[in-house]
Amino acid sequence: MEKTGTYFKSNYEESRKTFRNHLDTIKLKWPQAVLSSEVIGQEDDNTIDVIYSPAVTSNQQVLFFTTGEHGIEGHAGAGVLHLFVDEYLDQVDPETTGICLIHALNPWGMRHFRRVTENNIDLNRNYFYNQSSVAEEVNRNYAKERDLFLPNGKINDLKEEKRKLYIELGKALAREGYGGITKAKGMGQFEFRRGVYFGGNDEEESTAFLKEWQKKLLSTYPRVIHMDWHTALGPANEMTMVVSEHDSREEKELKSDYQIKNIKKFTPTDVKGDSTNHFHKVQQELYPETYLFSALFEFGTFGTSKKAELREFTTMILENHMYWGGAEQEEDAQWILDEFQAMFYPDDANWREAVVKETRAGIESVLGREGILAVNQFK
Repeated sequence: MEKTGTYFKSNYEESRKTFRNHLDTIKLKWPQAVLSSEVIGQEDDNTIDVIYSPAVTSNQQVLFFTTGEHGIEGHAGAGVLHLFVDEYLDQVDPETTGICLIHALNPWGMRHFRRVTENNIDLNRNYFYNQSSVAEEVNRNYAKERDLFLPNGKINDLKEEKRKLYIELGKALAREGYGGITKAKGMGQFEFRRGVYFGGNDEEESTAFLKEWQKKLLSTYPRVIHMDWHTALGPANEMTMVVSEHDSREEKELKSDYQIKNIKKFTPTDVKGDSTNHFHKVQQELYPETYLFSALFEFGTFGTSKKAELREFTTMILENHMYWGGAEQEEDAQWILDEFQAMFYPDDANWREAVVKETRAGIESVLGREGILAVNQFK
């Protein structure tokens, strides 16, 4: 547990400092490695930090890790980067493999322990190959249940607020069914700026930044292996690999290929504006000769039961409600913040130990299968 604790930092600045310090270790193998910092948003000191190096002799493939797309989730993602540098860097061949590690795609959200950007945008609903391709009213289930999803003034009494929320949810379930509400939540929405799951009407700076890196890597290397690290989704204390339908393999085949227990496929119809979908679209349209593996890796927190999904749902809505309207009672505000952190970055020893264990398994399964790691050298 003592070693595990070093991977999980308490704030954005400490996490970023640790990441920047990885450069010296990486340069021992990739002498050309550089650290770049891109200021994002209106606050001066929120940066996306990237450590990048081409292969030393021949750009045959590149390892690409992204973290912090959903702000607060970047704290665990940064721990993944730290663990990888500590335990797996020496198993990568720098002669033929480039490296690109990104810390905090959504630095404002990571700093402020929010999931969204400072513009209230769910960054992973903001990536479109054609920006005008999604109509604002695409999520009709969400629009019909706006009273459930949208903030409405200050939270004066948390118990009463939860009671009203459950009533609205009950009405919505009666009208739309469980599937309709789940679809409304997962798809993202592009109409209500203060609502949860808002994908935005314009491209975020972070989105444009990641799109450029996607194109750069696809145009430079014949093989791109991308792991995008997240938290919350899936069975508690387990890792789930989430794969776009652009990967033609079925779940059964993927499980056989990577020996990962939890694998979930999704489509652009289910989830609008996802970054891995965009990555695959760019590869197919512009770089069809380039091999791309790109998937999300989620560390589950609340679990997958109906009760857990209800908890997740209410947590998201209450946190957004409080952000826009505030809370009358300090203890109510703290309860909401604690619940939100429990969903995305739990201060729980068992969960953090599981993240480390599942990270090792995921890295060894995917990077071993994809030829990034030397085989039979796992610690």
